[in-house]
Amino acid sequence: MNKFAKLVALTFVFALFCAPLAALAQDAPAASEAAAVAENAGFDFSGLYGVGCGLALIGAGIGIGRIGASAVEAMARQPEAAGKIQTAMIIAAALVEGVTFFALIVCMLK
Repeated sequence: MNKFAKLVALTFVFALFCAPLAALAQDAPAASEAAAVAENAGFDFSGLYGVGCGLALIGAGIGIGRIGASAVEAMARQPEAAGKIQTAMIIAAALVEGVTFFALIVCMLK
């Protein structure tokens, strides 16, 4: 496994194990919240939304990086097509950004 994949896996595992610890550090729930906590068997899933946001950002960063790397390589091979390649790269990156923002909003709204 390369270094980047190890770093991503380690970050995911760290975030996954830190989310329940943050839930345990909170004050005891009020009586009205006790029923909601009992339904979730005492586990607060709100920390996992942060993991979802992180995964969306990591995926977008990797995707846009690959788009840029491929575009630069293609422009180096065919300099006469640089304008068309750059336009396609910007459109593809904008679409990835749009999907990422949508995923972040969904994660934040729970």
